[in-house]
Amino acid sequence: MAEGFARYFHGNQYDFYSAGIEKHGMNANAVKVMQEAGVDISHHTSKTLSDLGNIQFDFVFTVCGHANEHCPLFSGKAVVKHVGFDDPPKLAAGLTDEQEILNHYRRVRDEIKNWIKNISQDLQ
Repeated sequence: MAEGFARYFHGNQYDFYSAGIEKHGMNANAVKVMQEAGVDISHHTSKTLSDLGNIQFDFVFTVCGHANEHCPLFSGKAVVKHVGFDDPPKLAAGLTDEQEILNHYRRVRDEIKNWIKNISQDLQ
């Protein structure tokens, strides 16, 4: 979701990439709530850092606790910052009501959107 909003709001100013510690595939609920917000991430793929090649990053943001705890070391000038958000799949685990599940995704989506809209302040 963060990459989708980042490209949507700031794609003409910065290059954004998203990768995780492990591949989990694209989450259908994340795709759905992003579509509701007018951002299509259905073409995105789940990837790890090694899938991105030898990109020299200026900034690396971890957005979940697990990633923050297991974030690899980055060579060069990369500044690593943690901006934590709840993990929607964990929040929705065990739930069966679709609206209740999607509401967890929507809340986190909106929190990420608000952060990304103002991300320029974190890129200094």
